[in-house]
Amino acid sequence: MAVKSDIVIGVDLDGVCADFYGRMREIAAEWFERPIDDLSAEVSYGLSEWGIKDHAHYDSLHRFAVTQRELFSSMEMIPGARKYLRLLSDEGYRIRIITHRLFIHYFHATAVEQTVNWLDSHGIPYWDLCFMKEKSQVGADIYVEDSPDNIEQLRDKGLFTICFGNSTNRHIVEPRAESWEEVYILVSSWNGTGRQ
Repeated sequence: MAVKSDIVIGVDLDGVCADFYGRMREIAAEWFERPIDDLSAEVSYGLSEWGIKDHAHYDSLHRFAVTQRELFSSMEMIPGARKYLRLLSDEGYRIRIITHRLFIHYFHATAVEQTVNWLDSHGIPYWDLCFMKEKSQVGADIYVEDSPDNIEQLRDKGLFTICFGNSTNRHIVEPRAESWEEVYILVSSWNGTGRQ
């Protein structure tokens, strides 16, 4: 069994540590000039329930959210993220934050600054901060992720990936966690072979 200090936990931010969908819903209501109650809290990946038609449409909303409403520094923290990440860090696990927030050109500095400010202001412990799309390339032993596509890609490569549950990934099978306490239990019971 691996020593805890050798175990790297790759943790996604949006939808796992930060309430991306909750904040984006507020911003989308403003963007579309619609009452927030008109926008479903139960969404699928891509936000078609709010009237997002395609990638270009989403990119416009996303650019507004980050550059005009400081999306990445104004999200609420998902309950338990700080508590359980600190606990895991204190137990010797290495926390590696992995996020793909640099996918729209020409405001990378803004996205990075907002991300670091959010992490620091919420007291989230981490050793490494990686901005990349191909999350399997960061070399984590355990992944905590909510994007259905990312979860499937990581699992297809044989990587132990905990699905952090929300409305976008209800079809994804175990291992799943509906809270950070459940993430902690799954990480603590992991035996290093890809199974808990």
